[in-house]
Amino acid sequence: MSSNDRRNKVFVTRKIPEAGINMLKKHHEVVVSPHNRVLTTSELINGIKNADGLLCLLTDPITAEVMDANPELKVISNYAVGYNNIDVVAATARGIQVTNTPGVLTDTTADLAWSLIMAVGRRVVEGDVFTRAGRFSGWDPMLLLGSDITGKTLGIIGMGRIGQAVARRAMGFDMPILYHDVAPMAQVEEEYHAQFAGLDELLKESDFVTIHAPLTPETRHMIGQHELRLMKKTAYLINTARGPLVDEHALVEALKEGAIAGAGLDVYEDEPELAPGLAELPNIVLLPHLGSATLETRTKMAEMAAANLLAALKGKRPPHIVNPEVL
Repeated sequence: MSSNDRRNKVFVTRKIPEAGINMLKKHHEVVVSPHNRVLTTSELINGIKNADGLLCLLTDPITAEVMDANPELKVISNYAVGYNNIDVVAATARGIQVTNTPGVLTDTTADLAWSLIMAVGRRVVEGDVFTRAGRFSGWDPMLLLGSDITGKTLGIIGMGRIGQAVARRAMGFDMPILYHDVAPMAQVEEEYHAQFAGLDELLKESDFVTIHAPLTPETRHMIGQHELRLMKKTAYLINTARGPLVDEHALVEALKEGAIAGAGLDVYEDEPELAPGLAELPNIVLLPHLGSATLETRTKMAEMAAANLLAALKGKRPPHIVNPEVL
């Protein structure tokens, strides 16, 4: 039996949909962490010590120290589109393939961004709490007045796949669209009737600002005290991308002072911790990182992550490899 045919060992850092686990079990020995939480560094190290392949989550920091626990590790399959949790440079230097699951969660995340736009703009969560508390005594012309969505200006920061999916949905609401990215995109402007804008201009002119940019050293805290003060007092900020793109402490102050009308967050700067005061604010909707949380999408992600890992262990090119130079 060749080395490519033998049953390799695979470590999965947390339970994922069974479809992906079953794919792996058909070919290899699979160990799934029994802990329904983020693993410690020592737990990660112990898990991969005898593993040929690692299937991990965006919440797992896969550092050089973790990789060095097993010089035989061949592949790190990330159950996510992003992979800033993995030291890709260190992996490449060690000959370890790194893979991800792109494309699959585009529409699902765009749907969630729109859920937050609607929820915060129309004060849906506040209304739910109000009604459950028994405070609803009948129709009131001044009760929980929110903002119209239709016809308002939408500012999209980051016009990649998810940003464009958000723009497609905005067209149904007759929203003028401003977008900010590293450079103007002629096809995007034609398809979505969108207008390129500098970040400051977008923040000043938009009624709803939704972030879909990647997290890099340059984009960390791209929305801070200065940027929040540029926004309209009637505007709303939505973040379903990466928590550290927004300075949460500055956001708390802006919401407290009424510098902006509200916000909707699915991701956090020090996830799962929230900045002090954030949870006490009534004008923000807070979700527990549900961007890709549909049964269909999470199952497809599991299947993609498993397929990437299986291909690498067979000596084939994974469908979605992040560091092809390692091949």
